[in-house]
Amino acid sequence: MIFKEVAVENFTKIPTAVLKGANRIELNDNLAVGGTTPSLGVLQEATKYLQEKSVPVVEMIRPRGGNFVYNDLEIKMMEADLFQAQKFGVDAVAFGALTNDGNLDEDAMEQLIAASAGMQIVFHMAFDALAEDNKKDAIDWLIDHDVDRILTHGGPLTTPIDQTLGNIKKYIDYADGRITILPGGGVNFKNVDEIAEKLDVKELHGTKIIDGVNN
Repeated sequence: MIFKEVAVENFTKIPTAVLKGANRIELNDNLAVGGTTPSLGVLQEATKYLQEKSVPVVEMIRPRGGNFVYNDLEIKMMEADLFQAQKFGVDAVAFGALTNDGNLDEDAMEQLIAASAGMQIVFHMAFDALAEDNKKDAIDWLIDHDVDRILTHGGPLTTPIDQTLGNIKKYIDYADGRITILPGGGVNFKNVDEIAEKLDVKELHGTKIIDGVNN
């Protein structure tokens, strides 16, 4: 049984996704730039609806599109969004913060993790923007700081996922069950079974992972 996490923009597609068997919803605004933090109103209604349906929700915490290098003010905004997520009973939050030289921004991450108390934490596709040499250390650091999942495409989103599966497999092997590696970016309802089999994973993520949602 494959566990399918569907990335949606705002509330519109959530009822269809749930009806068609979504196991978890990642709630975003502005998927065209890879997803940003949804509005307060959307978060409130989506969370309420999904709690009634017993479907967990992951909220994207990202103040803007572009890179994942944030200044102090942006980190403050993200903290405020995390406190709101807690208030609404959000199950999990997805964020990532990097330095200019392609490392984890450990100070920013520690602040954001502290503000996420009680919620699962997903390090999102900022992982793919890390320098390749830094990825193993990043996996270890995220494990040590109780992060639950890493969402990864295994390379730039411009590269089709069938060409990045080798990298994703490498991360899965290195993580060795200590943290969930969640493949995403190009996973759709046509290739999900094949990718799950090739990578030997049970959880996958995508906007089009379920037929009839976002496609």
